[in-house]
Amino acid sequence: MILFWTASVCAQTLPYHIDPSAREIVPNLAPVPAIRFLTTADFPPFNYRDEGTGELIGFNVDLARNLCAELDVACTIQAWPWEQAARALQDKQGDALIAGLALSPENGEFFDFSSIYLALPARFVTKVADAENFEPATLAGKSVAVRRGSTHAEFVRRYVAGATLSEFGGEFEALDALEKGTVDAYFGDALRASFWLNEHINCCDFAGDPYFRPDLFGDGFAVAVPAGNDAVRHAIDYGLTRLKRSGVMDELYLRWFPVSFY
Repeated sequence: MILFWTASVCAQTLPYHIDPSAREIVPNLAPVPAIRFLTTADFPPFNYRDEGTGELIGFNVDLARNLCAELDVACTIQAWPWEQAARALQDKQGDALIAGLALSPENGEFFDFSSIYLALPARFVTKVADAENFEPATLAGKSVAVRRGSTHAEFVRRYVAGATLSEFGGEFEALDALEKGTVDAYFGDALRASFWLNEHINCCDFAGDPYFRPDLFGDGFAVAVPAGNDAVRHAIDYGLTRLKRSGVMDELYLRWFPVSFY
């Protein structure tokens, strides 16, 4: 279940992946004196190296450090090449991988996963004037820009009756077509669209609600641990809950994603 909370201070809709009324179960942290996080260094804004200092930074990096601080455990974060990171975790060279590893049946044979801390919805984008009171039904007879061959294109084919698909090689190319007025709307990955919108704030805006469809758009982000390492997994889940309730998770989200894609 995905809930939403709007922060009155910043008027941004924020991720909410825990039930605030759920009873808090404190795990036994004695078996977890430290957490060795593995990540990658090529996935901005989640985990990458600062061009000036070479320091490992990003949303996932900050989240890992705050998890350790909340749990009061020692923490290390080590970057691996993407093609080696999962194997390194499997070989117990780390305790947890925070790098967007897919929650797939194949990965489930080797790893267990924390609760999802960030889902990746799909959203419509339109010109600012068209975003107010937007309804997908208004797209009948109009053109919708999508990335060619994407699940977002498939979604529009299935569920947006009467819309005409305009397919492009990438999300930004599709969004540029919206700015130029050659299409009437965009539908696709909301995360990528949020970064484009941050630079085109006077042109366009998210329209309507976010769409969460794990079968089409993926489950989102969770922390992977070696299969059977329940002590670390339970500790991370507890830490994620605490960070959300304290507001730290919201602060991290707004720091790294100035235009909310929720």
